[in-house]
Amino acid sequence: MLSIHFTENEEICIKNNQFLLCGPLPLLNDQPVSGLSKKLTHCPLDPQGCFKIEYFSPELKHGSMGIQIELSPDRQQCWLRYWLENPVPGIKINSFGIQFRELTGVDTILKNGYHSWDGSGYVQWHSSDKNTYTGYAMTQILSASRQSNLTIGFDRHERFQHQFIFENKDMGAGLSILTLWDQKTVEAGQLYESERLVLIEHNQVESGLQLWSQIVADNCPTRPALPPFPLTGWSSWYNYYAAISEASILQELQAAREIREQLALDLRIFQLDDGFTLEMGDWLEVKPQFPNGIPPILQAIRSAGFIPGLWIAPFMVGNRSHLYQNHPDWVVQDRLSGGPLAHMKFYGEFRWHKRSEEYYILDVTHPEALDYLRTVFSTWHTQWGCDYFKTDFMYFGSEYGPERASYHQPGYTRIEIWRKAAETIRSAIGNALWTGCGCPLWASVGLVNAVRISRDMGVSWRGEQSAYPLLADHANRSFGNHILWQIDPDCLLLREKFHHFSDAEIEALALYAGMSGGILMTSDSLNQLPLERLQLLKFLHNQQPAKCHFPFLGSGVNTNADPILVQVRQTLSAHSMEQTAVLFFNTSDEPAEQTYTIRSFGINLDNVYIFEWQTQQGNPHPQQEIRVRLEAHSASLFFLGSKPFHEAPKSLP
Repeated sequence: MLSIHFTENEEICIKNNQFLLCGPLPLLNDQPVSGLSKKLTHCPLDPQGCFKIEYFSPELKHGSMGIQIELSPDRQQCWLRYWLENPVPGIKINSFGIQFRELTGVDTILKNGYHSWDGSGYVQWHSSDKNTYTGYAMTQILSASRQSNLTIGFDRHERFQHQFIFENKDMGAGLSILTLWDQKTVEAGQLYESERLVLIEHNQVESGLQLWSQIVADNCPTRPALPPFPLTGWSSWYNYYAAISEASILQELQAAREIREQLALDLRIFQLDDGFTLEMGDWLEVKPQFPNGIPPILQAIRSAGFIPGLWIAPFMVGNRSHLYQNHPDWVVQDRLSGGPLAHMKFYGEFRWHKRSEEYYILDVTHPEALDYLRTVFSTWHTQWGCDYFKTDFMYFGSEYGPERASYHQPGYTRIEIWRKAAETIRSAIGNALWTGCGCPLWASVGLVNAVRISRDMGVSWRGEQSAYPLLADHANRSFGNHILWQIDPDCLLLREKFHHFSDAEIEALALYAGMSGGILMTSDSLNQLPLERLQLLKFLHNQQPAKCHFPFLGSGVNTNADPILVQVRQTLSAHSMEQTAVLFFNTSDEPAEQTYTIRSFGINLDNVYIFEWQTQQGNPHPQQEIRVRLEAHSASLFFLGSKPFHEAPKSLP
């Protein structure tokens, strides 16, 4: 239970039986405000659970800053909001926020990324750790016993980017929480508020994160656009990469249709990835490898019974594109160089199968650039027939604030600019399906149907763009699945050749992605897969949305304490033990052995029947625990039920 109390020095503190957050002070442009005096008042409706603190300073002149702290009636949540009132005329505000100068009881923190590829992870954090850890949108602090945790996050994300900064200073551990204002115009006499910040107390790590996700969903101005079914299908990227052609796509389409019919596979989407346009930005121009254009291919996909899909990177503009050559004022400018802001540069041998050496950012504050974006998506949807959009490198549009980026029309935050583009896309494509990749996770809620939660799948266990780094991201970001969006764990790799995985690794990675309850796509030529791999693909398909739990989140592989990842999967409508599967995945380079009680999976039954999928054997006697011994990089899948298994399950729950 959370409470508010005051120290001998009259510092206000938020506490429970594990954590103490004390001494919140206002921050302006990342720095503490100097020469503070304060005024404390009680809220009349709950004088013991609601307080308002106003701060005054010569630095603020006639203005003030403030914080309101309010406990929920059940004392399981604490709500904060901070503000700046009557700012100094002409002041440039990059950020404002609060800093808790004292933070105790913390063993582990969640460093949460803001887009698909920057990762999220649990970090053990102690007073001797002098590193600074910056996360976005929300964080979570865990006690050493894991008996208590606090999830701390904002309720809305369509206007601002928010930062959570953990650092140990000479005076002790502290947490700074910032709203990136990005030099939005402010006027004297006005009040400028943050979004609401909530602290959620819970004894289950993942449950606290899910409660925060539900708060975000409930407060989003546009309700989460959850797809009514799991997004499954075929994508060209991890097979052909950019070397696609009309002939190769139609060949793969024929194979996908035949295999789908033969095995009754639940394949819904057939998507062309990057490789059919000449340059980034020239989205209405097509390579000569597609002599008949894209619309006939999309019609063939639809006629074959699939949802036609295309790839696009809407914020990217190559320096050799016709778009840039004809409209150089349509890209974001760089305050440092005075020219276009180049987020990516390829000056050497590798040029990403294009001719451009630099990639700029489409400036959607320019009305004509925004109109062009609208035209592209409207054309692809209404004229070409695209009903599934995979938008990539979406973080381009939210990466820079005004300290670096110069926009055609200033006065917006980076997230407001990003939302301007994303809302335009959603308006242009109507109810078509949309997956955001390389995408801001939290600003996209209510617009995208699905979002990538990790980097791209690779072809080896370790190394650049390999499989191992994806595992923790999947665990640490799955909590928003079917609440904020459907997660995309990236494509399954099932082919026999042209990778560096063992058979055990292929199976383990496929089971791990399949258990996620998110998107399930592959790029492999389906008519070249052996029957057992096709049967594995069919086994992973389920036409009903499912939820995946990580009962040991915040420990184990995330903190190198235990290399075994544990997933528990049930259908969203599950009300009994008949719909439960548990996967044990040894992520280490050595064999691992462990015993788990059934209750540790969140299953409160004394006796449970077990079926081991790999051996196709069920135990006729009820069990209270499961013991697993796993070789390196391998996984074991078990089904749990309230009755003995008389046959093998045909698919995941």
